[in-house]
Amino acid sequence: MNRPLALGLGAAVLAGAVALAVSWGSGAPAGTTLMASDPDVVARGEQIYAENCAACHGKNLEGQPDWRIPGPDGRLPAPPHDETGHTWHHDGETLFRLTKYGAGAVIGDPDYASNMPIYEGVLTDEEIIAVLSYIKSTWPQEIRQRHDEMENRS
Repeated sequence: MNRPLALGLGAAVLAGAVALAVSWGSGAPAGTTLMASDPDVVARGEQIYAENCAACHGKNLEGQPDWRIPGPDGRLPAPPHDETGHTWHHDGETLFRLTKYGAGAVIGDPDYASNMPIYEGVLTDEEIIAVLSYIKSTWPQEIRQRHDEMENRS
């Protein structure tokens, strides 16, 4: 085998190993399912949301004003999690990963600047799922149904 080919293969193997190592730490629990119809999970999620999320995303999930326009710091304000936002456009696994690992990890850009805290080590997986379940429980039935259909395609 010639040297350039061997170096190229070595680099490819190394890149693959790095990608595999990163992906191991950035997944959602197997079978991530939001439980918006479980009153106990939703009640727990509502409490955790009030303690950890409402300061930015709003007591009523309304988000911050002008949430689609970057602020003076270049970062986007907190979006709403009610039906007027885009939260329901993402499946449960993506929402889980965004909450636990942050947007930078999800989009593969560790330099992505966001005001959204990373909740890994702050909230357990079950607490994150409870919060997301609470959020989903507040959406109108039509949107919940559309989200269920999206989840069932995944």
